[in-house]
Amino acid sequence: MKDARWILMTAAKARVAVLISGGGTNLQAIIDAVSAGNLPHVELSCVISNKADAYGIKRAQAAKIPVHVLENVPNAQGKKACEAQILQILHENRIQLVALAGFMAILSADFIAQCPAPIINIHPSLIPAFSGPGYYGLRVHEAALAAGVKVSGATVHFVNEICDGGKILAQDTVRVQELDTPQSLQQRILHEVEHVIFPRTIEALCAEIVNRK
Repeated sequence: MKDARWILMTAAKARVAVLISGGGTNLQAIIDAVSAGNLPHVELSCVISNKADAYGIKRAQAAKIPVHVLENVPNAQGKKACEAQILQILHENRIQLVALAGFMAILSADFIAQCPAPIINIHPSLIPAFSGPGYYGLRVHEAALAAGVKVSGATVHFVNEICDGGKILAQDTVRVQELDTPQSLQQRILHEVEHVIFPRTIEALCAEIVNRK
């Protein structure tokens, strides 16, 4: 029979919030990895969406993860109110790690400074290539193909006050194929890289958080 201390150690998890704006395929990859037992230190405590029609909301609801939908007003005052809502949710849920999974908003320096937990993001290029303001979604892959690169991929990084400028945590690559379109390159990077390195990095960070206690 295992002693109580061993059981406590194996049950220890870090509380994670995932922020989304769209389809939530990276969210689904995290959910699937948790369900498969591959993320033993991860507790998906809540999902936050700044879009009421984001399909990722349905993914979270199917997995019985609490969802918060923000009142998103597209102006400076609205952004400040939106960020205040996120901070309140993070504090109320005692969040220890924030994962941006297709969250289509650039967080302010004030928000990052006040956030109670580290923030990480997944970006669909090999940072520093094709990153920074204006590079998101298909735009990233259009730029990669226009530049004629032979290799692309994705990057997991910490979020700081510089857009896509935080410390790199993980990267992996795919070969760019001769007949690739932005859509086909996007899908291959999603399935072969993003859905692999993002859950793996979240698990590694959560293990560190738990072991620091």
